[in-house]
Amino acid sequence: MLKIINKNYLKIIVLTALATILFWLIFSLNIPRYLGFPAVDLKTIFANYDGPNYMIIAKCGYNPDCIRNTFSLGLPLEYYPAHFPGFPIIIKLFDLISPGPVAMLLSTLAGSVFLNLVFYQLATTFTSTKKSLWLTLIFTFLPARLFVLRVVGAPETCFIAFLLLSLYYFRKQKYLPSAIFLSLAQSFKTPAVLLLISYAIYFVSQFIKSNNKQSLIKQYLPFLLVPLSVLLIFILYYFQTGNFWAYFNSGDNRHLFLLPFGVFVSNSSWVNGIWLEDIIYVFILAYYTGFKLLKKYKLAPIGTFVLIYSLATAFVVHRDISRYIVPIYPFIFLTFRKQLDQKIFKKVFLIIIFAVYLYAINFVIGNTAPVADWTPYL
Repeated sequence: MLKIINKNYLKIIVLTALATILFWLIFSLNIPRYLGFPAVDLKTIFANYDGPNYMIIAKCGYNPDCIRNTFSLGLPLEYYPAHFPGFPIIIKLFDLISPGPVAMLLSTLAGSVFLNLVFYQLATTFTSTKKSLWLTLIFTFLPARLFVLRVVGAPETCFIAFLLLSLYYFRKQKYLPSAIFLSLAQSFKTPAVLLLISYAIYFVSQFIKSNNKQSLIKQYLPFLLVPLSVLLIFILYYFQTGNFWAYFNSGDNRHLFLLPFGVFVSNSSWVNGIWLEDIIYVFILAYYTGFKLLKKYKLAPIGTFVLIYSLATAFVVHRDISRYIVPIYPFIFLTFRKQLDQKIFKKVFLIIIFAVYLYAINFVIGNTAPVADWTPYL
């Protein structure tokens, strides 16, 4: 897998840790008060959505009695199965050595380091190690929405890392590890199935041309692990909630609309205000990258995944589209790698880092759950 004893890997680990710890120190020292923000501390980060939800699952699983009797966050009990168990399991492991909120942040930091290492490894298959290291540096801070997910309790870093690892091994025609990593990604977030669809499209294209169809089917059999992983999660839901289909009865957590780009016409509470122009630019980047990769790689998964994911996201009705589409960002960086390596962008990047931190501070302060008592989370 990854060669851990490597100078560039060590640089990535240190960089990722420093970028994250610096943000935590800003809150720990209540520095935002000097910028006109209300008083903050690490609890502000602990309370950032959806971190408390994952901590609750790490403590209680999906057992409604345990959640009801232990926590008072106020969310409907049926909402918790909307959160897959991958991230809570990691929190549970770190909880063996640290209190729940700290365990959650350590889980996020570990996921962020993991993601950067995987992204660097994948980038080296597109460009030189020096340029890959630079791309990883940029990727640590941009896009700003992903930077927020790197510093609060969120499963996206692990989710994206496992997706990229799956794709990395698929390109090497190592289908068993590719299937295992996609199954792990599936345990974090449901949209992992979109990469499986990309694999299925490529399989069909290869199957039509193949002279040895039986051998091809055998090669792709490990990908049955992906639906199996979903089945196991649903079985877990059945034993803990009594409802095998608990995910689909967890309320309006998928925010889907029948028509594309419904986010611009929705009156949903998840879409507030008329200032949605930035979503247009997110979609432009995503679709441009998708069509560019499709043109170059044809029906290979790296050529179809971005476009499939982007098309699927067009049906999501939520103000936070930039979070829903985060698995696409690594491919945008790889697609625009030559432009991102130019001196003029490096100057822009140095200037914009400050803006990223200010954006992240503002976002975290304004996105907290109403946790009155932290005792049950410890």
